[in-house]
Amino acid sequence: MSNKNEEFELRGINHLALVCKDMARTVDFYTNVLGMPLTKTIDLPTMGPGGGGQHFFFDIGNGDSLAFFWFPQAPAAAPGIASPEKAVGFAETPSEWITAHGSMNHVAFDVDKEKFDEYYEKLQSKGIEVSPILNHDTSKYQVSREVTPDVFVRSFYFMDPDGIMLEFAAWTRALRPDEALVAPKTAADAQQATPVS
Repeated sequence: MSNKNEEFELRGINHLALVCKDMARTVDFYTNVLGMPLTKTIDLPTMGPGGGGQHFFFDIGNGDSLAFFWFPQAPAAAPGIASPEKAVGFAETPSEWITAHGSMNHVAFDVDKEKFDEYYEKLQSKGIEVSPILNHDTSKYQVSREVTPDVFVRSFYFMDPDGIMLEFAAWTRALRPDEALVAPKTAADAQQATPVS
């Protein structure tokens, strides 16, 4: 099985654009806590009521960027709708980290598996509340306490100052063709699903 895109030669993510409440606080978190270089800052032109704002870019490696908008008239955050109420690992029920259609659930940053545990401790030392480490596998509950040969990625989750769920994820092995065989669900399937509590 080939993982090559036969339609478009995509080279990764150019940037992912999110919205923050306070650009200064966002810059402080992403540069001083996560160490991402601030690479581009834009003051947006004011074109009528509610216009203007800012658009800032942070380098996340491999030529990719994480970008933030700040809009003076942006609606307030809507946890549980547009963003998770709690990060994975802190939620007591799935409904606390499920988000609405069209929302962005979380941003997962790829980290070296050899530095994964070090980064976990480093974030904690910076006062960031991080979830327990999750060793994702193909078992019934899709997580293992230990790193086994079946574990394909290790991760942990935390929130940024605006409640955006972030993840540090480290691939532990190559994915196999037989790991992409689950049939996709439809909107009709959702009507028959058990409500999440």
